[in-house]
Amino acid sequence: MDSVNLLPPRVPLASRPLGIVGSALTARRNVLELIPEIALRQPMVSGRLGIRWHMVMDPGALRRVLKDRVEDYPKSTVTKLLLEPAIGDSLFIAEGAQWRWQRLAATPAFAARNVEALAPVMTAAAEASAARIAAAAQPFDAYAEMVAATFDVISDVTFSGDEGFDRDAVHHAINGYIASTARVSVLDVLGAPPWVPRPGRIFSGQGLRETKKLADRAIAERARRGPRVPPDLLDLLRSGVDPETGRSMNASELRDNLLTFIVAGHETTALTLSWALYLCAFDPAVQARAAAEAQAAGPRITAAELPRLPYVQQVVQESLRLYPPAAFISRTARRADSLGGRRIEPGDTVMLPIYALHRHHLLWENPDAFDPERFAPGVERDRFSFLPFGGGPRICIGASFALQEAAIILATLLARFDFALVPGRVPVPRMILTLRPEGGVWLRATPR
Repeated sequence: MDSVNLLPPRVPLASRPLGIVGSALTARRNVLELIPEIALRQPMVSGRLGIRWHMVMDPGALRRVLKDRVEDYPKSTVTKLLLEPAIGDSLFIAEGAQWRWQRLAATPAFAARNVEALAPVMTAAAEASAARIAAAAQPFDAYAEMVAATFDVISDVTFSGDEGFDRDAVHHAINGYIASTARVSVLDVLGAPPWVPRPGRIFSGQGLRETKKLADRAIAERARRGPRVPPDLLDLLRSGVDPETGRSMNASELRDNLLTFIVAGHETTALTLSWALYLCAFDPAVQARAAAEAQAAGPRITAAELPRLPYVQQVVQESLRLYPPAAFISRTARRADSLGGRRIEPGDTVMLPIYALHRHHLLWENPDAFDPERFAPGVERDRFSFLPFGGGPRICIGASFALQEAAIILATLLARFDFALVPGRVPVPRMILTLRPEGGVWLRATPR
């Protein structure tokens, strides 16, 4: 396919003001459709919808929000309302001292040596995925398959082999929560206080309560039996200590952080791989080059082969640019400030539309095109123009884990199959909590 003249699917951004009701309805359908088209060519866009808001696409202003004055821009009220029922006051949404000690305690678990030690689980999941694809009827849904593969990884590295951990129950509970509860309501758009009930969230969450009970039982059983050899993520977090205070996580803190890593650790990587496979099928020349590199590094892809897979890793990065799983994040200004020459008042919502940043015409040439060469060695860019994992001190703690997993699985699959598009089955980028391919990613896989 000639990818110069044809572009992969993109979100139709707003061409006119939406109003309060229109914004609420749009946010429930696809949060990214709230972004005005003009945001792709402006460093900042501001407005008012019940609350004052600012969308920031300027790397310098983003550096200020995420790094230089991070304490002045905590996670937004909406973010906490959506996620706290699922993951409590864990690392992802905690602020200040509560965030700091958890980050310090958890950091050793994601040290390079520990991430590399978990690579055999990723290799095994990649090979199991290849076997399922080979046996599947064609075409197959690559999104569903990548969800299965990455959930195998995260459940193995989190609660390795624990019989009391019901993977299917946890998986269905998380999916159900995202589908039914983790949606923006009109009260969120209006800036209603957190104590005002959101009707759509009142009657949900039974599956999550059961999931928390399952996790609690697994943690208690591990405490009774002792650590695994080699240690898994649960063991590493149990042994983690804040070096400043000596504090370690109690059982509920362990549970909330493990559920955070389960949600983030499989959903985001599954999405990255789904879009990467779609893009490789979309551009056969890119696929051929990545597949040749993977075959030369094989036959079995482990962490040791990653230095021989630079182009595969470029494909992963470009997939993250075009379809960042966390494509829209927001903060609430705590103090008065100035961003891009605009006055920011306490209580203003500061939106970081990563999707618009990654497709911004002032930052990227031909930004809607799929081109892994953007990430070739030696290509320079502002660090805050590419933020698939956020930036600053709150950058995703599992970024290296996710990149390693994505490269191992993608290389394994490209080495074994040629992927082709299915006519009439184009995935629609739709964001509720993450940027998912609505309708799935339907591909044909032919053994090489």
